Amino acid sequence: MAGSKEIRTKIKSVQNTRKITKAMEMVAASKMRKAQERMRHARPYGDKIRNIAAHLAHANTEYRHPFLVSREGVKDVGLIVVTTDKGLCGGLNTNALRLALNKVREFEAEGRKTRITALGNKGFSFMQRFRANIVSHVTALGDVPHMDRLVGPVKVQVDAFAKHEIGALYIVYTRFINTMKQEPVVEQLLPLPAERLTQGSAAGRANWDYLYEPDARVVLDQLLRRYLEQLIYQSVAENIASEQSARMVAMKAASDNASSVIDDLTLIYNKTRQAAITKELSEIVGGAAAV
Repeated sequence: MAGSKEIRTKIKSVQNTRKITKAMEMVAASKMRKAQERMRHARPYGDKIRNIAAHLAHANTEYRHPFLVSREGVKDVGLIVVTTDKGLCGGLNTNALRLALNKVREFEAEGRKTRITALGNKGFSFMQRFRANIVSHVTALGDVPHMDRLVGPVKVQVDAFAKHEIGALYIVYTRFINTMKQEPVVEQLLPLPAERLTQGSAAGRANWDYLYEPDARVVLDQLLRRYLEQLIYQSVAENIASEQSARMVAMKAASDNASSVIDDLTLIYNKTRQAAITKELSEIVGGAAAV
């Protein structure tokens, strides 16, 4: 059994660890509230632009935007993987990367090659170890998503779709459900799926008509690119909110485990000290009896 000094050292070490995890839990809780507010504030804009895009998609126009047209005969696909830059957030990144890896293997089984765009350091490092075909990436996104940093890496995939180099574009991220539950999902970005466009009230009406200025091509190109940017921004915002929630829960669990370890070590320390005191008393009593 370890001596009293060694047990005291272990208790002190675990107490210091608990202070760190408790501080990280409080920081994550503060960031989580801000991330959730940011994510929820972006949703009304997303709903509105989705409705407008749905109206235009169902309008009877002579121009059919390339983002709405399926690519026939193009096997390669693009995949955007959204992860965190830092760890200590439970199985958040592991679940998202497992889903992305399964999707890549599914494409390979169909004879399709995958081009990867990594948003976040964890996903970028994993895809490098996996020796995936990484065409663009961005790291150090921070706690607030900035669209100007996301446009560049994503534009590589969008341009490849416009040039018929890839037939579809997907995104993998972690959707925020509540503080205790986050779900990794994979969604199709290009071509824009009909079920996504038809979400919302009156989106499926076929009698919408518009006057375009200067022309339908320019208006639709700008609008659908903004819509695509909004989808990516919302995905990153959801992932950041999920990250902070998962980190808060993980750090709380670590703090609770540290408290349990401290209680167990304290009990062992008291037993060890009591045994030492009892042994000394026994020696004193035995020596007195011998005299």
